[in-house]
Amino acid sequence: MLISRRAFALGLPALLGGCGGAQSVWAPDDAIQRAAYRHDGPPMVTLFTMKNAESDNGAHTGLMINASQRVIFDPAGTFGHPTIPERNDLHYGITPALEEFYVTYHARVSYYVVRQDAPVTLAQAEAAFAQARVEGPVPKAACTMATARVLRAMPGWEDISVTLFPDNLARQFARKPGVTEREVREDDSADKDEAQAAFEAALQAGE
Repeated sequence: MLISRRAFALGLPALLGGCGGAQSVWAPDDAIQRAAYRHDGPPMVTLFTMKNAESDNGAHTGLMINASQRVIFDPAGTFGHPTIPERNDLHYGITPALEEFYVTYHARVSYYVVRQDAPVTLAQAEAAFAQARVEGPVPKAACTMATARVLRAMPGWEDISVTLFPDNLARQFARKPGVTEREVREDDSADKDEAQAAFEAALQAGE
């Protein structure tokens, strides 16, 4: 989602393809239970900001939550695969391989990914996980607003302002204690279908 401030002021949001529609998706209970993955790292929230490689403007926002299980909230996004159970923009079973797939899916020649990791308590991570479970499905142009609401649900993070702009949320996130940040740039084709195809090839190869 990319919205220029001038366009927003005129009531004419300029949308990019980073955010999709608000289609409801609801994986069955058994699929969610089978996919559940508990990462052995500390409780963490990871903000992903997808930026246009030419303008450096934020285009989309996603959030990985490491709580009692690890999930990715990709509001109004196009990410997904039949092997990754989803419930209304919340993707379950995020192993290291699926985490890498998520980043690679978004990091193309036309976009790069800014990753920000913030250590939190388990109670905070669980609060974010709970909010993410009820936040979707998220409509177009609302990915950053939805992510901000998930972050605000954590005790001690109530000062996060709900914003339409990915870069604004990234700046707020950066002010939290202990945040680390890095960029991921790749020179793959802008066609995300190629990332999907590479992931499926890896699955077939048993990687």
